[in-house]
Amino acid sequence: MRTLILFTTTLLWLSSVSAQSCDRECLANMTTRYLDAMLRHDPGLAPLSPDVRFTEDTRELQPGEGLWKGIEGLDTFRQDIIDVRNSTAGVHVTAIEGGKRVLVAIRLKVAEGKISEIESTVVRSREEGMIYRPEAIVEASKAMNITPAPEQRNTREEMIKLALLYPEGLRSGSFVTVDARFSPEAYRFENGQLMAGPGCTFFPGCDNIREQRIPTLPGITARVAAVDEEQGIVWLRMNFGPGSIMQGEGELSVWEMFKIYDSRIQAVEAFMEIIPAGTPSGWD
Repeated sequence: MRTLILFTTTLLWLSSVSAQSCDRECLANMTTRYLDAMLRHDPGLAPLSPDVRFTEDTRELQPGEGLWKGIEGLDTFRQDIIDVRNSTAGVHVTAIEGGKRVLVAIRLKVAEGKISEIESTVVRSREEGMIYRPEAIVEASKAMNITPAPEQRNTREEMIKLALLYPEGLRSGSFVTVDARFSPEAYRFENGQLMAGPGCTFFPGCDNIREQRIPTLPGITARVAAVDEEQGIVWLRMNFGPGSIMQGEGELSVWEMFKIYDSRIQAVEAFMEIIPAGTPSGWD
């Protein structure tokens, strides 16, 4: 009898651990299920926590509102960021709304087998994004999806430190001054436009991401949204602050991915949106 009780207790413990953990495959599947539910315009099909919190473009909404109502399909681009340690799944996708491509970034927090947090941004036009070339975003880039060999990988803490040199460079107006570490092939795409790295012609000198002229943004803020330790991706959620848009008022709200291995930033890809000055993300 004692053996049976012990065996039953062990099974219950293992079941509890399994129910509360979500590995890489599980987190990627959570993202797929969430996107599928959006496509069907039915939040009930997504594994949502009863007290799930949802924001779109910094505004607090209910699941089923915002892009949930107007989404007509997913395009060909999808880039996942899977943070197993923090039970977080991130994704950049292109979607169809009103017959047009839109850029979508979504952060999902998973707890006890349910999605408990949804933070999202939808960029619908050049007016919203300042730079906007969704037609150039066809598929996930090869550079962002290289799986670093074990000897190439940096630790989680090292990757975060390297990625945070990027906003520090913008704060001081120079990546050189803060010794931001880029590989010679490093590039930066913003809303589909090549803005730095080999082949960049957007403005003089942009072919060198480290030495290019950049604005000085003393009001920039940044937090780590996710770290994909296996793939070497750090995902930062940033507000560039005053002076970050080319014309008019407002600030850039940014989701930026940094591919990092061999102690260098290898690639940078961002979705960004203009928001009113002083608008909080709702999650800081």
